[in-house]
Amino acid sequence: MKKNILAFVILGIIFLIFPFVIRSDYYQHLVIIALMWVVIGSSWNLLAGYTGQVSFGHAMFFGVGAYTAGILATKLGISPWWGMMFGGLVSMLIGLFVGWVCFRLRGPYFALATLAGGEIFRLIATNWESLTDGMVGILIIQTFRSKVPYYYIALALAFFCIYAIHLIMKSKWGYYFVSIREDQDAAESLGINTTLYKNVSLLVSSFFTGMAGAFYMNYMAFIDPQVVFSLHYISIMAILVGIVGGVATIMGPAVGAFVMVGVQETFRSAFFGIAPKWISQAHALVFGLLVIFVIMFLANGIVGDWQKIKRNVFRIRASS
Repeated sequence: MKKNILAFVILGIIFLIFPFVIRSDYYQHLVIIALMWVVIGSSWNLLAGYTGQVSFGHAMFFGVGAYTAGILATKLGISPWWGMMFGGLVSMLIGLFVGWVCFRLRGPYFALATLAGGEIFRLIATNWESLTDGMVGILIIQTFRSKVPYYYIALALAFFCIYAIHLIMKSKWGYYFVSIREDQDAAESLGINTTLYKNVSLLVSSFFTGMAGAFYMNYMAFIDPQVVFSLHYISIMAILVGIVGGVATIMGPAVGAFVMVGVQETFRSAFFGIAPKWISQAHALVFGLLVIFVIMFLANGIVGDWQKIKRNVFRIRASS
């Protein structure tokens, strides 16, 4: 226990001093994006990993949060930073409607509804030009020139998300979520209102995902429907972050976020300019191979199978 606390303290210090040690805007940008994915992956993990309600449409909540912040700025003249809160709340309202409709039924209805929902909102954002400016997208002026303020905002958001989920999973809600995942009929026989607590899990998940979307709007200063409502860039990436890092673990999505962002950027930049340019087109293939490897050899993800990884590493060292 003391070793874990010490490791977290050291890790916290590293993250706090990072922008003063690494002054490159490029590397600061990568860590900011990874921290954003920590929030998205952790949110997806709460719903799918702990509660057993798999979502294929977290882009819906991410995009709603991003557009809430953008519309506040461009249509109402309100600082898009208010979107950090309002984006989460509006995403919660969308999640409440989806859950109210789908969680009354058994089977894959929720997964299909989220998948369809992401596409529905993408089409709405594309065609409702008077509100969203359609395919032109929304452009705002960045609040800060330096990346350091964005870094600390992303770090605070990631910490708040992880800590909130940790507290939830230590509470009665967490036990209810896990019981629903393991056996919904048994949970209902014990008097647990499974529909209610599935909705609670969805509301928390959609809130943090919406906040991440609002942060993306503020940080990138530009959004369009093809980016923030993207099935492969947002929804599928959220699933990959959870699977690679470790589903139903607190720190799994955090590890998965940094691994996936690192792999994506390494191949996108063709190994930082060393490899041939065609390598930059292979990142989707590498993602697929990485997921296959994790499923075959690390079914519980990097964090979930960490003890297994350490045993194998020590075994290799001993044999060599």
